[in-house]
Amino acid sequence: MSDTKSDDDKILSVPAKKTLTLKRPGMEQGTVRQNFSHGRTKSVVVETKKRKFSIPGEKAETAAAASVFTPKPAPAAPAPAPAAAAPTPAAKEAPKAPAERSGMVLSDLSTSEIEARRRALEGSKVREVEDRQRAIEDAKRRLEEEERRKRERDESARRQAEEEARLLAEAESRRRAEEEARRRTPAADLVGAEEEAESKAKGPVRGAPIKRIATPEVTRPAKPKGEDDRRRGKLTLSNATAGEEARARSLSSMRRRQEKFKRAMHSEPREKVMREVVLPETITIQELASRMSERAVDVVKYFMKEGQILKPGDVIDADTAELVAAEFGHTVRRVAESDIEEGMFNVEDKPEDQKSRPPVVTIMGHVDHGKTSLLDAIRNANVVSGEAGGITQHIGAYQVEKNGQKITFIDTPGHAAFTAMRARGAQATDIAILVVAADDSVMPQTIESISHAKAAGVPIIVAINKIDKPQADAQKVRAELLRHEVFVESMGGEVLDVEVSATKGTNLDKLLEAILLQAELLDLKANPDRTAEGVVIEAKLDKGRGAVATVLVQTGTLLIGDIIVAGAEWGRVRALINDRGEQLKEAPPAMPVEVLGLAGTPMAGERFAVVDNEARAREITDYRQRLARDKAVAKHAGQRGSLEQMMSQLQASGLKEFPLVIKGDVQGSIEAIVSALDKLGTDEVRARIVHAGAGGITESDVSLAETSGAAMIGFNVRANPQARAAAEAAGIEIRYYNIIYDLVDDVKAAMSGLLSPERRETFIGNAEILEIFDITKVGKIAGCRVTEGKVERGAGVRLIRDDVVIHEGTLKTLKRFKDEVAEVPGGQECGMAFANYEDMRVGDVIECFRVEMITRTL
Repeated sequence: MSDTKSDDDKILSVPAKKTLTLKRPGMEQGTVRQNFSHGRTKSVVVETKKRKFSIPGEKAETAAAASVFTPKPAPAAPAPAPAAAAPTPAAKEAPKAPAERSGMVLSDLSTSEIEARRRALEGSKVREVEDRQRAIEDAKRRLEEEERRKRERDESARRQAEEEARLLAEAESRRRAEEEARRRTPAADLVGAEEEAESKAKGPVRGAPIKRIATPEVTRPAKPKGEDDRRRGKLTLSNATAGEEARARSLSSMRRRQEKFKRAMHSEPREKVMREVVLPETITIQELASRMSERAVDVVKYFMKEGQILKPGDVIDADTAELVAAEFGHTVRRVAESDIEEGMFNVEDKPEDQKSRPPVVTIMGHVDHGKTSLLDAIRNANVVSGEAGGITQHIGAYQVEKNGQKITFIDTPGHAAFTAMRARGAQATDIAILVVAADDSVMPQTIESISHAKAAGVPIIVAINKIDKPQADAQKVRAELLRHEVFVESMGGEVLDVEVSATKGTNLDKLLEAILLQAELLDLKANPDRTAEGVVIEAKLDKGRGAVATVLVQTGTLLIGDIIVAGAEWGRVRALINDRGEQLKEAPPAMPVEVLGLAGTPMAGERFAVVDNEARAREITDYRQRLARDKAVAKHAGQRGSLEQMMSQLQASGLKEFPLVIKGDVQGSIEAIVSALDKLGTDEVRARIVHAGAGGITESDVSLAETSGAAMIGFNVRANPQARAAAEAAGIEIRYYNIIYDLVDDVKAAMSGLLSPERRETFIGNAEILEIFDITKVGKIAGCRVTEGKVERGAGVRLIRDDVVIHEGTLKTLKRFKDEVAEVPGGQECGMAFANYEDMRVGDVIECFRVEMITRTL
């Protein structure tokens, strides 16, 4: 125990001999002198902090003592010793000294802790050695990388120098060849002699290549002053030290000059490349020129030669583009963007999947021949009372049942304006019933209906209606049908005919049986277990329900929730309503239903189909809308021109327009109205439809009519309160109609008012000049005798000499003796004087006439 104490005293006496200092433990200090401008210097103290190692597993109270064991880094020595440690007598006393320097008693540390500290010290030495070796290896790698890069730079510089030397040698050889060629000509010899004399007088040029000076060959003529500065070439050592002398042309400049000379010598017109130009339905002029590899300016010039002023951004149709491509010598391949619609319609069905379906029957005929009344009698309904004027103005679709079998009827209008409706009805049908009144026989719309049915290729059943009337003559109807190649059975043909009476209900059963018999012969089938396809019969805009389309399902089954595309509109089916107003969950083939849920009203006659998802529906409708828009633009592209051209065309043609804004209840009615108004147009006046759409009259329609100066017409629709107020404020009259021929008659009368009145001239009489009297303050007065008719004072007169009209004007005075008279009858004499004209001679004839302006009508 005493030995231990004596050792402790010996060890603890070591820090007592050290002097006190303010330096931080574990820090080394050094001095560095900094130099500044103007001879100023400054000494800066630099401190180096020693590295500390943390020993895991120690207690918190011994952490400070462990930091004393951190060795001082020494770059030269492989195993550095502690900085302040004294030589220890034994190995196991070595870790005690640092502990005592920190003011701790060795008895407080156990043997395991001392051993752990010793192991930590040895581990730190090993890590230091490994770090030093790693740093040496990194330095070696950096040196090797620098050497490799230096070698690559040297190699690149060597290759570049070789390339420059090769190009210089080539240029020198070309220069010698050119000089040799010039020396062979007498002019070149003379120039060469002059240059040689000048070069001897001037002496060698400083910085020029030695080879050029040493050669006795003739050099090129000197450039004119100022051309040297145009292109100086590359800046080399010889050029930089040449002073004010001219620099040589660069190698690149010489090469470009030589290539340009070769092109000029061997220039030949390039052969035009003929291409196959792919043309869609519409294309811009710029895109067409790009596909032909021609300049757009050349294509525009071609159109200018043809008399059309177009821009590169204008759209033209495929036919015009094909003509342009052929004119430029290219071949054309027409493609269609309609590939996106493939697979929508006419999908082939397997025969085993098809099942029988009801027939679709269209009732056609002349107006007032009883088509709708006949259908009413079959349906036991009363539709005629709901139609304005007793005529059908919409396509109605109904379904009836006979002997457990369903029949679908489509009722078409018979008025002349509804030609397109009858054509649509014939195309969507299986059987056509031709209704002919027995007392009226075959009429114009009857003949037209026969033509539509034959064009659609559907069988005809003749229903001879109104046989209950006294003047009915069914045999006359059959005879007149023969003239139009409709051969009924009773006349030896194959067409079924039934005599019926809609009001009495006569023979309606026979008519239905004839329909079912014809359907059985046709063997009508469709696949109900697939996506639906069909045709839009009618479309309208309902205020409470939105866009409503009456469709006929032709194949497949239409379900609620299906996504359908109809023309340029699409939507998800929200409801299906039959002709009785009942809501359905599905619509099988040959069933007419009203569909709710479309984004807009499709055009009547458009086909519809069910698609898989909304993305495909949107893609198809976008394509169709773009196609319609481009075709409309291309149609009017050639009609555009400058304002002067438009005004001159208007003045030359004298065409007057009657602008109209038309709103109707359904698309079919609008179509019929527009078609009827187009037929009213003449070379002098025509109706211009500013806007036509289905739905009520809105405030925007009134604003459009006010802007364009158009008349507002509503067909089976009314204006909302806001539209009425706007119309009153703008002073626009809204005309309402529910019968189409009333509308057409009124527009016809209004258009007739735009016609310029007809000038009609009526002959009154002739008078012959017998003598000329010159009266002071009055002028010349002709003494005449009325030879034919009479002469009136307010009428127009002509002076005729040798059957040539010399003057036309009015009379200033008409006198009988001394009195002014209104007229002079034939055989009497009178005095006449012209207003502002006195060149009258004896023997001239004065013709008197009256002009009337007659109002014209269309």
